[in-house]
Amino acid sequence: MEILQGVWQVVVDIFSNSGYAYFFQGDGWKNAVMLLVSFFFLWLGIKKGFEPLLMIPIAFGMLLANIPGANLAVQYHDMQGFIDLVAGRMVDEATGAVCTPGLLDFLYFGVKAGIYPPLIFLGIGAMTDFAPLIANPSSFILGAAAQFGIFFTYVGAILLGFQPNEAGSIAIIGGADGPTAIFVTSQLAPELLGTIAVAAYSYMALVPVIQPPVMRALTTKKERSVVMGNLRPVSKLEKILFPIMVTVIVSLLLPDAASLVGMLMLGNLLKESGRTERIAKAAQNELMNIVTILLGLSVGATTSASSFLNTSTILIVVLGLVAFVFGTASGVIFGKIMYLVTKGKVNPLIGSAGVSAVPMAARVSQKVGQKENPSNYLLMHAMGPNVSGVIGSAVAAGILLTLLG
Repeated sequence: MEILQGVWQVVVDIFSNSGYAYFFQGDGWKNAVMLLVSFFFLWLGIKKGFEPLLMIPIAFGMLLANIPGANLAVQYHDMQGFIDLVAGRMVDEATGAVCTPGLLDFLYFGVKAGIYPPLIFLGIGAMTDFAPLIANPSSFILGAAAQFGIFFTYVGAILLGFQPNEAGSIAIIGGADGPTAIFVTSQLAPELLGTIAVAAYSYMALVPVIQPPVMRALTTKKERSVVMGNLRPVSKLEKILFPIMVTVIVSLLLPDAASLVGMLMLGNLLKESGRTERIAKAAQNELMNIVTILLGLSVGATTSASSFLNTSTILIVVLGLVAFVFGTASGVIFGKIMYLVTKGKVNPLIGSAGVSAVPMAARVSQKVGQKENPSNYLLMHAMGPNVSGVIGSAVAAGILLTLLG
């Protein structure tokens, strides 16, 4: 009998010290809810294919961050916090316990120090063809116009009571560029990083759902049916000079955008130079894949129950949708202006591709245009505003960091 009691006591002790017991204590139910949320996002990434390359690591980071007692949630949100953690001086104000850094605390350093997003941009640049933009420089206007949603949402967030740095982080969702949203938020409002990253990548995945109704509402059948002429050929010299000149012009104007724009253009120069094929492929594949894992996992680990389950999360998700819709709408409206100025030679639908979801937004422009006119091929024309949107979102990030950082 004593042996059975001893065994039972061991079982009770094991359970009482396990994460399972925590679910029945105080706010433990919040961790259980967050685990269910992580399962939902894993389902979206695996079953539905919603931005799976980052949605799955983010969701798994969320799962790890909310396992009680595992010490895997990111515990600091600034450089001093990281230094204090490493030195063992970080104290939990609620419990008085000294926090110790975990695996994901160290991985998150690459986010907070602004390392991962620029490296992602390096890979994006190595995969991007700027020829459609070079062939039609007016595409820059559409890419810039689509960033209007960012600044419109910034004002809305301020009116709803968010601090300027928080409003800037929320607004950048409208650029439809996940790495840019992570980069800006990690500098301005790191406590919102998990929520904003999840919202940004969710809306990027929903581009084919969100954009078409906005595009059709703002254009006529005649405008959607416009067939655009062929783009002019772009020389090798132009392709080489483009990333160099963009880096110089943008970085001198907005030094805070230099790391994003510089890495984007370096990747493109590696691709277009014809001399660095091996490292261009490494940037596109091995480097991009490794950094994507580290970025997604560490960002997901910031979504602890205390930081994610609150009313601010709902507001951020709604404002992110507003930013994305207004970004799409402003691109289409400027497309209509170009349609009028050119006397019907520009299809306004390509303006919606000015958001930075490459190449999905350009494909949506092609799909909506072809529904009206089966002989219409807008993809290459839409790629101009689309890649311009990548640059535009980096410039918008630089503006926000300059004004709010």
